[in-house]
Amino acid sequence: MKRKVFLSWPFAAAALLAFSSKVFATIRSATRDSKGFKVDAGKDRYDNILKPFSGDEFFCKVSGKDNNNDSYVFESTREAEGGPILHTHFEQDEWWYVLEGEFLIRVGDKTYEAKRGDFVYGPRMVPHTFSKVGTGLGRVLIGFQPAGRMEEYFIKLSQGVAKNMTNEQREAMRKEHGFESSGPALTVLKK
Repeated sequence: MKRKVFLSWPFAAAALLAFSSKVFATIRSATRDSKGFKVDAGKDRYDNILKPFSGDEFFCKVSGKDNNNDSYVFESTREAEGGPILHTHFEQDEWWYVLEGEFLIRVGDKTYEAKRGDFVYGPRMVPHTFSKVGTGLGRVLIGFQPAGRMEEYFIKLSQGVAKNMTNEQREAMRKEHGFESSGPALTVLKK
């Protein structure tokens, strides 16, 4: 009889695992967009254009809310030169696809000159930054995978949450959102 009980454990464990996987898949699919969608050029997915940095506009194309936080994609439009500090994401890859203008994009020790149609990939845990350079409009599609808390971070910046923060408070806010500073901006720091 003990042998029957012993042999029944693997079957019970397998059944439980199959059931929990099915429940997880059901929950996961309930939090994903299941129909697809289109976001028009120059538009934001939720009609909420973010302005986290002086002169920049972020147009959400795919939100973490659309795909169970698997990815976040937005178009960054900027007139002025500059970009963020060198920074490192703990759990996210970041990529840039230049739509218009010219950018310098640094990933690790390599700095790329990127123009319309160029794509640059930055893996997680590798310091990176970018900067719009030259005159005229710059537009770049930026993606994060997984989405993490970057969308939330940009929303907070747009609301002015960090406006009067000290450098230490800004760094704490970055860490709360899954990244940290790793050095200065490439050219002009956007504030």
